Amino acid sequence: MVSYNKFQLDNGLRVIVHEDQNTSLAVVNLLYDVGSRDEQEDKTGFAHLFEHLMFKGSKHVASFDGQLNLAGGECNAFTSTDITNYYDVVPASNLETAFWLESDRMMSLKLTLDELNAEKDVVCEEFKEHYINQPYGNAMHQVRKLAYKVHPYQWPVIGKELSHIREAELSDVRAFFNHYYSPNNAILSVAGGVKTDEVKRLAQKWFGEIEANPNLTQRSLPKEPPQEGYRFHRMEADVPVDALYMAFHICDRKHTDYHATDLLIEVLSGGTSSRIYRSLIREQELFSSLNAFPTGGFDESLLFITGKLNPGVSLEQAEAAVWKELERFKQERISEKELQKVMNKVESSIAFSEVSIGNKAFYLAYFELLGNISDVNLEINKYQQVTIEDIQRVAQQIFSKENCSTLHYLAKKK
Repeated sequence: MVSYNKFQLDNGLRVIVHEDQNTSLAVVNLLYDVGSRDEQEDKTGFAHLFEHLMFKGSKHVASFDGQLNLAGGECNAFTSTDITNYYDVVPASNLETAFWLESDRMMSLKLTLDELNAEKDVVCEEFKEHYINQPYGNAMHQVRKLAYKVHPYQWPVIGKELSHIREAELSDVRAFFNHYYSPNNAILSVAGGVKTDEVKRLAQKWFGEIEANPNLTQRSLPKEPPQEGYRFHRMEADVPVDALYMAFHICDRKHTDYHATDLLIEVLSGGTSSRIYRSLIREQELFSSLNAFPTGGFDESLLFITGKLNPGVSLEQAEAAVWKELERFKQERISEKELQKVMNKVESSIAFSEVSIGNKAFYLAYFELLGNISDVNLEINKYQQVTIEDIQRVAQQIFSKENCSTLHYLAKKK
């Protein structure tokens, strides 16, 4: 169980505290309710760009990393389709340093043309390295465009096109920051060797005077309509071997079927004893690698099945074999042993995640953003309530041709 105290400042900043006097460290986690789904279709990649810009200094701090390092701390951040998360690990005795640094860049980030151009170059190189010049790097771009027609999940976090970052104007970037990087759009969670009263004092001191954004409105994104037909795309590229990409629409994170869907994916592809590994890699030797995984968005997401083919196997043959396995999954009940095995894995994962104060700080903010912070202590119970019938029912809903978008990624003939 993760214990916590929660309060809110007058400017809307939600603050959560987990006290753990068994450690001399503290984690300050600042989660902003903004991700790539909040971008305009012709201005994508901004959320990820800010993950870089936030470390370039602010009004009173020339170097964020430098000041934190002097206090014996370290920091990092990540961006997803739904959130942008920043975290600092410091000795608990230097907790105020992290508060000072995070508040200063929330209130007065240094956004100059020179800083923007420098980070645009960095992000553009990242785009080229991982998505343009990397073998199969553009595959997810292609599949997302197939699967989503109106929802902003149709582009990845890095952005839809390289030109959107390269051509980003300083005025657009400032407007994005001013709108989303405000106290009433953030959750501050602190975990470790801290006291709630001290966190309250520091939160009020360093964040209390930052003005809320009065124009922040409830998010209203276009809802993706149900897919009503099989979608297919075929492309050639200079890659080592042919690859198969299949995407199925699945429920959102708050849906009652989320936990059953997660267990379904584990049964299907969770390790070398999973269904598709045993059948399609070890027994039939059609694939050299094959995985199933969710995108894990707050809104209705995707379940991907991706694999690299063995020499001599055609994409048509490989896809047909996957469909045969999925049909068998839909029709045959999984065994109690299979369910118990994946349950053990999930329970261990949750238990290990609660060892780290960094994980505790993040998940407290995460579940608060989802709408019910108490769910942080109910996840195991929700998994344990999933039945074999639930998994089979969800499989029957997901694995249909009408719900599938498929990419055949062919290696150019030498």
